[in-house]
Amino acid sequence: MRPELRLPARAGDGVRAVVLDTNIVLDLFIFADPAVAAVRGLLHEGRLSWLAARPMRDELERVLQYTHLQPRMEYHGVSAQDVLAAFDAGTRLVDVAPRAPHACKDGDDQKFIDLAVAHGAILVSKDKAVLCMKKRLLTHGVQVAAAIVLDVDGVDPAMA
Repeated sequence: MRPELRLPARAGDGVRAVVLDTNIVLDLFIFADPAVAAVRGLLHEGRLSWLAARPMRDELERVLQYTHLQPRMEYHGVSAQDVLAAFDAGTRLVDVAPRAPHACKDGDDQKFIDLAVAHGAILVSKDKAVLCMKKRLLTHGVQVAAAIVLDVDGVDPAMA
């Protein structure tokens, strides 16, 4: 079972910072994965503020050139420029964060962890190397999840 973060279906908690790893961004803007529907809605409603630093955009730009993604992007009618434009429109670019106290086994994921820790943000990732750090990152105010779901009862267990 993938770790999910439950947020109240109704607004009221204010805006929460979120960091999205590259695979989640691809799910949002290329694959229209239903697992990220709540993230898309919360971003659209302004309940989540998507934080990113320049290296995250650079990684996305590089990944969008992968040969195996080209047929998928063509199938979904999305270009690399479309995805980068959506990234630029949806993110609040911030400075690169200092190194977090916990290191990720996958060095490519460290920038997401560092940024989430620096801003006490929610970190959404499907990467096992990130998800296994869930408990350690929670001690720094970072909630890690592979998906966000809306709780129709309006109770966020993390806030209870």
